[in-house]
Amino acid sequence: MFQLNSEIEGRRAHFGAVRDIFHSYGCSFCSNFDYDQGKFDALLWREGGESIYLRVPIYVLDGALDHAGALIEFGTPFIIKHVVNIGLDYDENSFVTGTTGLDQFQTPLDNDGYVYDKSRWAKAGEERIQQVLSSINGLLVS
Repeated sequence: MFQLNSEIEGRRAHFGAVRDIFHSYGCSFCSNFDYDQGKFDALLWREGGESIYLRVPIYVLDGALDHAGALIEFGTPFIIKHVVNIGLDYDENSFVTGTTGLDQFQTPLDNDGYVYDKSRWAKAGEERIQQVLSSINGLLVS
């Protein structure tokens, strides 16, 4: 994981006003959120079980993330790499989870894998943020 320098950090907007714009640039709002913070993720690259994401954290200043009118502030964007196990699980719970379907997701091999060619991914992330920022600029609040 490594952080990016971006003009979006510290900027404020209403969640509902920017959510669809982020989505239009391939940034999904992560369903795993708290009511006072969340994140937008954009997949930059995937091959096999490795994925590199741009992540833009958001923090609620007023309201809650389940309301479009929540006032949010953007945190420091960063690039993160996830490495997942795309093979079969062979632990003591494999039979139970495989036959009952109680655990459909495997534990990642590495939640924060080493990112090679950081300059490439920094540039890709910064370009995506700049695209989004140019589209939401009129929606930012003081």
